[in-house]
Amino acid sequence: MRTTETAPDLLEQARAWLAEDPDPQTRAELAELIAAAEGTGDGALGDNGSDTGAEAVESRSAAAAELADRFAGPLTFGTAGLRGALGAGPNRMNRAVVIRAAAGLASYLRTEGAAGGSVVIGYDARRNSRVFAADTAAVLAGAGLRPLVLPEPLPTPVLAFAIRHLGCVAGVMVTASHNPPQDNGYKVYLGDGSQIVPPADSGIAAAIASVGPLAEVPRGQDWETLGPEIVEAYLDRAAGLLGPGPRDVRITYTPLHGVGGAVVRAALRRAGFAEPEVVAAQAEPDPAFPTVAFPNPEEPGAMDLAFELAERTGADVVLANDPDADRCAVGVPTPDGVRRLTGDEVGALLAVHLLDSGARGTLATTIVSSSLLGVVAARRGEPYAETLTGFKWIGRVPGLAFGYEEALGYCVDPVAVADKDGITALLRIAELVATQKRAGRTLLDLLDDIAREYGLHVTAQHSVLVRDLSQIDATLHRLHTHPPQVLGGRAVERVDDLSEPADSLPGTPGVRYALAGGARVVIRPSGTEPKLKCYLEVVVAEPGEDLAAARGGADADIEALLADLADLVG
Repeated sequence: MRTTETAPDLLEQARAWLAEDPDPQTRAELAELIAAAEGTGDGALGDNGSDTGAEAVESRSAAAAELADRFAGPLTFGTAGLRGALGAGPNRMNRAVVIRAAAGLASYLRTEGAAGGSVVIGYDARRNSRVFAADTAAVLAGAGLRPLVLPEPLPTPVLAFAIRHLGCVAGVMVTASHNPPQDNGYKVYLGDGSQIVPPADSGIAAAIASVGPLAEVPRGQDWETLGPEIVEAYLDRAAGLLGPGPRDVRITYTPLHGVGGAVVRAALRRAGFAEPEVVAAQAEPDPAFPTVAFPNPEEPGAMDLAFELAERTGADVVLANDPDADRCAVGVPTPDGVRRLTGDEVGALLAVHLLDSGARGTLATTIVSSSLLGVVAARRGEPYAETLTGFKWIGRVPGLAFGYEEALGYCVDPVAVADKDGITALLRIAELVATQKRAGRTLLDLLDDIAREYGLHVTAQHSVLVRDLSQIDATLHRLHTHPPQVLGGRAVERVDDLSEPADSLPGTPGVRYALAGGARVVIRPSGTEPKLKCYLEVVVAEPGEDLAAARGGADADIEALLADLADLVG
């Protein structure tokens, strides 16, 4: 039986939050929720003042549950900052949460000796992004720092570039990247241009927790809004990465309703490419993301409009960014339709292209990405590094020449942008497509070359929605202590508990199975969603000349692994 009572201390917390909430919209939202939980809101009582029965009980119970969720605890720093649904309360993204976050960041920076330094602030086109950026600037100014606000909604890579270009002590990007429309987020970088990692994240979180009443947080008005010169500097750097060579390539492009469109088109023009064919329905920023179920180019269906446009116009390549343009997706038109490349395939293409273009230094990827990059590095005589998931780790690899993660993130210019950059990656892919086109080839031909030289590496993913987050640790413990002996017909030769530090890597929740024949399965919780994610790889070290047969066998092995994982994990 569901309770209709709301705990007095929860109502007290909600009223205290309401009293200092600076936003009229979330104040009204929270006041209505409190009234509904108390049974005094509209619809709780009938015309004669009597209880309306089951509907009123259900409404009150639902309001109580919603309040409990909003006050279950503060949003915590995850992948480089905060991310969550918009709404009132400490477990949502709102102005009160952002003001506290900015005050905590300012306190942390002063403690670290950065008092008076410049902090650049960027924002995308999601709901409230501009407001959250202005609140951040006001709080940082009130703390004696020097806020520099980007001139308009811009891609995350422009913000990451600006940190180093302007010599800032930190950067803040207001974005939820490819999350659903109801979300927003707050990504924090330090002065090296990389996303925060421990212990900075816990230090900032502690400083946020120490912020007193919002009315006592100083606000200032002395901040600078940057002009177009910062975007021009980024475009000059991006276009300058490319060498001389062909530019004859017909591109279909979509920014997926995000902020990448104008910067990408300008970057392509500056680098000498023709104007791309842009998906009209997705060309302009729109926080509702009306044409996609989920604004992530990895998701099935997200690029369908781009694929249809490419087939109508005879494109050589389909390119897409996620809404804040730090990721890049690639599709290759074929007679049977457009084939979307995996992040691992694009990572291999970019690695080989950069090495062939003269890049030297460390190649880096994550523990869940393909092992192919390590083979390429070894054969080419370059250092290789494997990190935990996320560019907060890849961007810090010493001597980095190129880094990528399988989730469509690529760093092709680590000197200028120590983070994933979907715009410079897009330019490099366009350059590669043009080079292959001049030789009468496509990216698929180059992938065949890579498979013959370095071995065929086929990867896949399987995600399991976790409704009870408390079960994640129990599931991982079971997978480690009672592992299967066989997966997909392959013997499990080694089981690694990733929570134990090893090979110079910090511990992270997860389990890795090394299988016979060089295959591998990694299972870990998502950093941004309530999911367990499984990463699979099958390797054919010597595929021979019949690559179609080798791929068919590897695909069958992947399917066998997926079937067993569905039984093992869910």
